Amino acid sequence: MSITVKNLDYTYPSGVTALNNVSLKINKGEYIAIMGANGAGKTTLIKHFNGLLKPTKGHVLVNDIDTITSSVAEMAKIVGFVFQNPDHQLFLTTVEEEIKFGPTNFDFPEEQIQEDMEKVVTFLNLKNLLKRSPFSLSEGERKRVALASVLVMNPEILILDEPTMGQDAIQKRNIAKMINELNQQGRTITLVTHDVEFVAECQPRVVAMTEGRVIADGMAKDVLTNLEILAKTKLRPPQITALAWEIANQEQSFPKDVITISEMKTNLLEFRR
Repeated sequence: MSITVKNLDYTYPSGVTALNNVSLKINKGEYIAIMGANGAGKTTLIKHFNGLLKPTKGHVLVNDIDTITSSVAEMAKIVGFVFQNPDHQLFLTTVEEEIKFGPTNFDFPEEQIQEDMEKVVTFLNLKNLLKRSPFSLSEGERKRVALASVLVMNPEILILDEPTMGQDAIQKRNIAKMINELNQQGRTITLVTHDVEFVAECQPRVVAMTEGRVIADGMAKDVLTNLEILAKTKLRPPQITALAWEIANQEQSFPKDVITISEMKTNLLEFRR
């Protein structure tokens, strides 16, 4: 499933223009991160991908489906959306009910629901929480429950709004592994995030936004080591990149486009020779 954004404008009822002539193509099976400062239009953009918001001007096509003429329920069958705030997504008595709600309402076979639920709760470390109320959990746990409730639907497109917020280092690694596995299965993955360290390690395609416009679109290494883009989007460089720049200030031959620990190790070994 691909997503095509054509000359998209969106103005909220309050009169605030959040998107200004955005055009973007996300191909089937791609993994992209949309990044930028608060108020850049990132979440507004992704809410158009499943029809939660309808364009003021322009079009959003999921394959050949125009979201203007499609309901959110119809889009939910192919586009899974995990909100930044899990409390906007959770409403049932137990974690198990939350996870089963979507596939049950779409009449998935009970055996399939149970099998898929087992997979996601094991992967997201939720097995011991199934009988708990979602509202008794920590924010990080609620985030994982919301994610599980979407993953159990097996959507072809997965939209994640700040998926690592509130997660510890272990859960971030699990989320990164899960996203990579889903992407390798052919699913299209789009996430909104401020987590430059997470993006640097995963290295998806990066779309950078500011003031409702796309100002950069390229690989993580190119975008996250570009001072001009970082300044406009108010993003800090990854810590490894900042260290590489410090070294390069002393040793001009040292590369500045370093964004992962493994790259740093390789370059330090090369530099010593």
